[in-house]
Amino acid sequence: MHVIIDLCVVPLGVGVSVSPQIAACQRVIQASGLEHHMHAYGTNIEGSWDEVMAVVKRCHEVVHEMGAPRITTTIKLGTRTDREQSMSDKVESVESRLRDSP
Repeated sequence: MHVIIDLCVVPLGVGVSVSPQIAACQRVIQASGLEHHMHAYGTNIEGSWDEVMAVVKRCHEVVHEMGAPRITTTIKLGTRTDREQSMSDKVESVESRLRDSP
């Protein structure tokens, strides 16, 4: 099953700045080869359910290995069975409507 997720991993107990842990998680996502887009409060990832969830698990493992005693993660996800749709398809659909109307 194909899934698109919005992943937000928040390490707890590591201080105010979490950018080292987020960078490590981003490296995991990049190494997966899955389509992804980082944004200010998370990362969109798309691919097969099992591959995407394996990336989420590995992000947790890596961040714990860096010393974070706790992690809170928010995931929003969507699946479709009526047709194939990518992240870029979803964005393009809205952008085309913005171009077509005043």
